Amino acid sequence: MRNWFVGRIRPRHISLTGIAALLVGSAFAGQLLGILRVHLINANFLTYGPNSTDSYFAAFSIPDFFFYTLAAGALGVAFMPVLAEYLHRGDRKGMWEIANSLMNLLTIVMAAVAVVILIFAQPLIHHIVAPNLPPEQLHKAAAIMRLLAINPLLFTISGVLTSAQQSLGRFFFYAAAPLFYNASIIISAIIFSTVHGHTGGPGNLGIVGLGVGAVIGAVFQLLVVASGVFGLSFRWSPKILWRSSDFRLILRNLPPRSLDQGLDQIESVVETNIASRIGLGAITNYSNAYVLSTAPVILVGTAISTAAFPQLNNRLAQNRPDLFRSDFLKIFRVILWIALPIVVVSYLGRGYFAHMIYSNNSDEIATIFGLLAGAILFRTLYALVSRWFYAQKDTITPLMISVFAIGLNIVLATLLARRPPAGFGIEGLAIAQSLVATAEVLILMSIMVWRDHHLLTRDFWAGVIKILSVTGFTAMTAYIMVKLVPLTVGDKGFITLGTKLLLIVVPTAIVHVLVSYLYGLEESQPIMNRLRNLIFKPVQIQ
Repeated sequence: MRNWFVGRIRPRHISLTGIAALLVGSAFAGQLLGILRVHLINANFLTYGPNSTDSYFAAFSIPDFFFYTLAAGALGVAFMPVLAEYLHRGDRKGMWEIANSLMNLLTIVMAAVAVVILIFAQPLIHHIVAPNLPPEQLHKAAAIMRLLAINPLLFTISGVLTSAQQSLGRFFFYAAAPLFYNASIIISAIIFSTVHGHTGGPGNLGIVGLGVGAVIGAVFQLLVVASGVFGLSFRWSPKILWRSSDFRLILRNLPPRSLDQGLDQIESVVETNIASRIGLGAITNYSNAYVLSTAPVILVGTAISTAAFPQLNNRLAQNRPDLFRSDFLKIFRVILWIALPIVVVSYLGRGYFAHMIYSNNSDEIATIFGLLAGAILFRTLYALVSRWFYAQKDTITPLMISVFAIGLNIVLATLLARRPPAGFGIEGLAIAQSLVATAEVLILMSIMVWRDHHLLTRDFWAGVIKILSVTGFTAMTAYIMVKLVPLTVGDKGFITLGTKLLLIVVPTAIVHVLVSYLYGLEESQPIMNRLRNLIFKPVQIQ
């Protein structure tokens, strides 16, 4: 049966645009589910009290820290360039042996991490993450964290398998798997609800039930990812190829990238710590705004960069730095062209988004989200800019800049997030994020230009100036639509708020595309060509 299945699989050529469309589409669905997930958590659990959402958001900090520090750095940037070289040589068997070795090693490491989290969950919450949580909330947060202890291991296995699948051009399972994770938490938020007279679901777990949903979701995510290796000749074996020079290369490249990711997570833990000292509900408000801000970063920056990364790796594996440069600049302009109107709508429509994710007392969330607009733009660009270095197997430079950026962010956050009048309160965290994200991308791009003097050409800058000019018209359109479709106190629910947002987003997007076309921007050509074919292409009548 296996040979019959494998023998009938034929590789299909799919364009970078097609891959990007798949990943952007799945990311869009994932972010909608993510926003719905947070909305339902806010709606079904209280911000204050024993089942406070502060407990839920605080519980994820340490498991996320271990996953991103020890595993996530290896799953793409330190791993996929090596896989690309194997595929360029036509050695698929060797590629899978390397992937198998990395998965085995990281599985052992993450199993040890799970034991550490299980034993020390409560001290980690109390002394590091959220020292000001009341005792009952602390107990709930520790219980959730213990449930999440296994998730870094499950995500790590999923990450290794999806990295290999992406290198082989199979993106569907990578795109679909996170949807199951979000859906599982959404279901658990409904089952274990503690508002409107509910007792907290089976076993009266309450907010702890969200941890159950997260674990079940991680298991389903792994099952979906694992199904994606069928037909790709993968065979698991209990081996680690310590003597392989390529495996040792991955291990050498892993620490810088892991430290880079780990520092990001330390930054997140510090922000949670600072928020817990500001007052009850501050962790929830900042976490809600941060979830909103990460949606466009994942939707545009991560999705498009992930689709492009195998091609960038292949250009260098083919020893074609000229094509690498050309592809990078095209993708950069596309990301900038898409990101700018999203940032404009996010800022001007911040109240609508905040009200959608948290119906009550959403003014502070809206303010924080608006202040994160700069972070949205530059974090989106960072997703591609960092891959310029990773494709060249340089994980040191992004690490060094991250060390500086995160150190700066911690200093600024500590100073700016003091309670008024000495600081800006919780809004200070958002101000620090935007300032540091801007500085980090500008520094990395300066290094890129220093290394490749021909990188940013005159044509590139002319295109960027046109994109910025178009964004002026886009901003005016969005501003007018916000005035025509104002947010009112009585606006509640996804349907009402979603309709108003569509009335703002659709005209803004149309103006952005049309003015881009009039300016001659090539980024608008695919959309206009599709519309032209749809409208004017003759239809054959049978």
